[in-house]
Amino acid sequence: MDLKISIIETASVALGQLHEIMRGARSEIERMIAARTQGYDTPYASINLPADAAMQDTIKKVIASHQQRNPAALVVIGIGGSCLGAMAVHEILYGRRYNEQHDVMRVYYVDTIDADMLHETLAAVEALLKAGRQVVINAISKSGTTTETVVNFELFYDLIKRYCPTDYQKSIVITTDKGSKLWEFAQEEGIAAFAVPQLVGGRYSVFSAVGLFPLGLIGVDIDALCAGAQEAVERNTSLDFERNYAIQRAAVLYAQYNVGKHIHDSFMFTVDGASLGAWYRQLMGESIGKEHDRNGKQVRIGITPTVSVGSVDLHSVGQLYLGGPRDKVTTFVAVAHDNHTITVPQYAAFEKLVAKIQKKSVSSIFMAILQGVQAAYTNEGLPFMTITLPKKEARYVGQLMQMQMLEIMYVGYMFNIDPFDQPQVELYKKETRKILAHE
Repeated sequence: MDLKISIIETASVALGQLHEIMRGARSEIERMIAARTQGYDTPYASINLPADAAMQDTIKKVIASHQQRNPAALVVIGIGGSCLGAMAVHEILYGRRYNEQHDVMRVYYVDTIDADMLHETLAAVEALLKAGRQVVINAISKSGTTTETVVNFELFYDLIKRYCPTDYQKSIVITTDKGSKLWEFAQEEGIAAFAVPQLVGGRYSVFSAVGLFPLGLIGVDIDALCAGAQEAVERNTSLDFERNYAIQRAAVLYAQYNVGKHIHDSFMFTVDGASLGAWYRQLMGESIGKEHDRNGKQVRIGITPTVSVGSVDLHSVGQLYLGGPRDKVTTFVAVAHDNHTITVPQYAAFEKLVAKIQKKSVSSIFMAILQGVQAAYTNEGLPFMTITLPKKEARYVGQLMQMQMLEIMYVGYMFNIDPFDQPQVELYKKETRKILAHE
């Protein structure tokens, strides 16, 4: 069983137009096929991560060594692509309330500089250290010089050194580019370090040590995750357009952009999918929002990615989506089978409030709401696509995330922009360094 993808019937793009766009991208598919034999020496390097068994074995060995120490908490320090992928997989597989369970390793994602958040997290980790418990700190930065990550890492590095002065190195794992300043720091300190392949950008790195180490440490089946991703690579680098969902979705987004649909909303019909939507938001935003095309021409291209969560946001932005500007294309993401079955009891008084809900499963009511929303979109002529995961399992999450990464690469090609760089991100970093230098 694989992801179920619904595109053609609801995307409001003529089939002939879609095939014309896809045929125009045939050379890009061929480049991806060729890239699958080029390891990490290609801009498409990330598509080879799921099949890298040697890398995965190395990661699993380090995971096993830390699991032997029975850590009570994992602190993941990063920002953007260095955190969002792991957060997305973690949340959809384990749920938003994972840290409220008393029999699991606590996981703290330290992904920005916020004094109140840092105070609370440092206090929680310090309490564990005071109690003699083990903690793992995973600092992640491809460049090794990201201000937010370095600040946060230094705070937790100081905390670990105070409680484990002679063997603090055992509690730290660094993930960065080989040869970066952070890599050099790890070598000097004797700290374990994973190298991210140079041409794998942060937002494409979830199937590298960036995502696999923290996910494997908390118990995610990273073999199944990577197997699903590899299945998606094989399917979505196919020249058979009927099999290649990524090229189909890219063609829809491109066609809709050209008729004024400049917003792509990921409508997550599972509350545990909010972080998955946030991961895709960064993937699309950084990859597609560009000032210049590949020829250096100023184009100011960009699809604005938004995230909604069903059914909550039907009562916050649903009116806007159905009644407001026709400037959006939507992807509904749903899960066919929940992990738990809950059935509504049977009380006549409640039947008078809302009819036909008695003795039905909550999941079936939820799916009826989704189907109702989609029927309303259809009636209003609003374009949408649907992705359905059979279950919340690692394999299907791997399929979904890899398909979406390939989709974004295809969109970049269609717009004639580079989906792998992010030159404008450096603008705020440059100004921040200037301000810090003069304080």
